Amino acid sequence: MFDLLFKEATVIDGTGSPQRVTDVAVTAGRIVEVGRVSGAARETVDARGAWLTPGFVDIHTHYDGQACWDPTFSPSIYHGTTTVVMGNCGVGFAPLRPGKQGDLIDLMEGVEDIPGVVLSKGIDFRWETFPQYMDALDAMPHSIDYLVQMPHDPLRMYVMEDRALAGEEASTDDIAAIRDILRQALQAGAAGFSTGRTDNHRTAKGRNTPSSEAGLAELTGIAQAFAGLNRGVIQMVSDFDLLRGPQFFQSEFNLVEELARASGRPLSMTWLQRDPGGEQYQMIRQRLELAVSNGLPLYLQTAARGIGVIMGLDASSHPFMGFPSYRDIAALPLAERAAAMRQPERRARVLAETSVRLADDKTPIPPLVDILLEHIESISARMFPLGAVPNYEPRLTESFLYQARRGGRPALELIYDFLAEGDGRRLIYFPIFNYNDGSLNVVAQMLNHPRALAGLGDAGAHVGAICDASFTTFMLTHWGRDWPGSPLTVERAVEMMTSRNARYLGLRDRGRIALGQRADLNLIDSHRLGLPAPELVHDLPAGARRFVQKARGYVGTWVAGQQVVKYGKVTAARPGRLVRMR
Repeated sequence: MFDLLFKEATVIDGTGSPQRVTDVAVTAGRIVEVGRVSGAARETVDARGAWLTPGFVDIHTHYDGQACWDPTFSPSIYHGTTTVVMGNCGVGFAPLRPGKQGDLIDLMEGVEDIPGVVLSKGIDFRWETFPQYMDALDAMPHSIDYLVQMPHDPLRMYVMEDRALAGEEASTDDIAAIRDILRQALQAGAAGFSTGRTDNHRTAKGRNTPSSEAGLAELTGIAQAFAGLNRGVIQMVSDFDLLRGPQFFQSEFNLVEELARASGRPLSMTWLQRDPGGEQYQMIRQRLELAVSNGLPLYLQTAARGIGVIMGLDASSHPFMGFPSYRDIAALPLAERAAAMRQPERRARVLAETSVRLADDKTPIPPLVDILLEHIESISARMFPLGAVPNYEPRLTESFLYQARRGGRPALELIYDFLAEGDGRRLIYFPIFNYNDGSLNVVAQMLNHPRALAGLGDAGAHVGAICDASFTTFMLTHWGRDWPGSPLTVERAVEMMTSRNARYLGLRDRGRIALGQRADLNLIDSHRLGLPAPELVHDLPAGARRFVQKARGYVGTWVAGQQVVKYGKVTAARPGRLVRMR
């Protein structure tokens, strides 16, 4: 007697092999038969006409805080994700000096756009060491599995205290202490180590993140913590910043190679097309391919679509947030604010003004925001209305700039009227990266690279600006099903999100539909599969708001054989656990 039996499913097994119609049987949370199954089961699912895939493995999330108050990992759970990896980009909540949680809250609020009040209310900080943080999470019930990486910033702050926030260089003793603490975390089952090296990340007080300028000696010294363990990964984000000159780019990539060489472990880095500097992604590819040919285990974390923001009057940003006459009404309830914006006198005043500068040394807002606002008229060529059925590859003729010029109006005026209409809930899609030529052609090239890893969704972070936990669903629909001439079959798309990511992490028990694998599974109605628009909801601690985007077409999601989603609704089952790498 099996626990669970899927009959006549269209199995996409996670290996990239062609789909086939067959049965899959589950007992005690494991797949025990794949083929024509004749035995009985306690529960039989008629899967005719539906895809059966492994559960998706999301290697790039920021649920470090949310895992403390949300057992479901929403919204990832709505998109077929059954395993998530936290602690990316060098930020997180452990280790923690007693009484210093405010510093870590400032760090996460600034870098990942999670309101500090949410973190203060939602996390009880019952730990000091990283293993204690892991134990605290492990004691809570969850719907899906999760792994944690040791983040560089809290580690540096724990060892160096105020010197880390002041941006001082780590001493030899500091590096040795950091290395020892990382080693203890890895021995406790941490999935790896992450570090952040981007100017776009700042604390809530406007400071650079503590690890952003860490030097070669510090990084390679820390990397020696992996010696002899034969497990663990390294994740990093860097600007590489070709705009500072070819020499800077080359020296930064040299550092990446030395970090991978010193650790001997797989290292993945953020890969995107910048603007300006659109050719940089090709230089990264060239350097990576040369390094891989020389034996270095480097990988490229790649997004499923453009990387940008959702703008709206109640979102984290919109084009008028710095205009004085808008700021006068910014605290009004949304519908009242929209009505006030429609008043002819206020409309005229706002459109005659220019934005005040928003980025300074006391805020987490990066200078990029002021640059965007200063050039909003031309940048509106990449700003699009986000409809009820979101289009993540809009044509440039759909942009506000094109529509404004066709109507003989300034683009800013058109954007103003769009946002002020109705109750003020309208949204704008603004892909900043990966969309330089007005299409996803560059993303198609990236996804087709053999060292590409599906990632960069940032689920749990930037809660008022993005909702890219839906990358997994987009991979299946846009690339696997709908895009003419896509480089990815649906089998390849599933392979990227399952066995490839699991293999990179060193997870041998998931990512494939095969005998002995965990029964982490998705049953999907491929014809109904799709994305509605993200919605702003006020369900965070302290009533704070965030974007949530659900999905259509997931018949069910199972974790270790227990159904955690049924027709788009999260069930009461909590089979998820902390995965400790051993």
